[in-house]
Amino acid sequence: MSDKHSSAAPQLEPARRLSAHVEAARLDPGLYLVATPIGSARDITLRALDVLNSADLLAAEDTRVMRHLMDIHGIPLRGRRILAYHDHNADRSRPALLAALAEGGSVAYASDAGTPLVADPGYRLARDAAEAGARVHAVPGPSAALAALSLSGLPSDKFLFAGFPPSTQAARASWLAEWGAVDATVILFESPRRVAQTLAALCEIDPDRIVVVARELTKKFEEVIRGTAAQLSQDSRMSVLKGEVVMVLDRPTPRAAGPDEVEAALRDRLGRMTVKDAAKEVAQQFSLPRRDVYQAALALGQDDA
Repeated sequence: MSDKHSSAAPQLEPARRLSAHVEAARLDPGLYLVATPIGSARDITLRALDVLNSADLLAAEDTRVMRHLMDIHGIPLRGRRILAYHDHNADRSRPALLAALAEGGSVAYASDAGTPLVADPGYRLARDAAEAGARVHAVPGPSAALAALSLSGLPSDKFLFAGFPPSTQAARASWLAEWGAVDATVILFESPRRVAQTLAALCEIDPDRIVVVARELTKKFEEVIRGTAAQLSQDSRMSVLKGEVVMVLDRPTPRAAGPDEVEAALRDRLGRMTVKDAAKEVAQQFSLPRRDVYQAALALGQDDA
């Protein structure tokens, strides 16, 4: 028997429990913005647990969510307060947090899930803390927006997080037309009850645009649905979605520019730049061959001479 057939296949080392521990070192003074899981509780980072374990004062969008997370991971309160900080009480709660920072304390703030300040309350707290001279620390971790972008399979070299669309039909259509025109992948949050309406509005603007609907990310019933706006608007699942939803929109569908549109764009530029530069910009704008646009620009110049 040859060596090729007699050699044993390499054996993989079996999975084993990893040893990890939460540290209790004293934190430097400042505001710590702690990212927390968007679904699976095990997505929290060791550093986030260190901060929750050691901070002098804890603040949370929902104190019950914070207590539950700390219970899951065995982080004791040890008599520390958890101060509620959310949209409805921010102006009342912020002075107490700023006072703790002014006294040299460490304050940990977490929103309900994901990265604080991303479509959540808290940016005024970070701004005021920085203006008061306190250091603001980021404790990075889960983010629904970035998780959806990663899963989408859409270009990630240039993207825009646009938050929640307006709830009224007219305002939503105007909002989608504005942000949908940006040459970037667009990430937005949406209520599951309004996804079908948002898709219908997208169909009026760009029915061939690729859309990814991701719901319940990192949770048991995670689901990612891909298709054009037109296809998804006809998908029966869109009317019965449940849970938290992130929508990711591909860049606008390229469209062919007519001769009049190209001519208008060239005339707009020829008065303030060279023929070569005008042709280059217009060719890029409409994804046209630069040589063809340059010849059109030369012809316009001759006509105007």
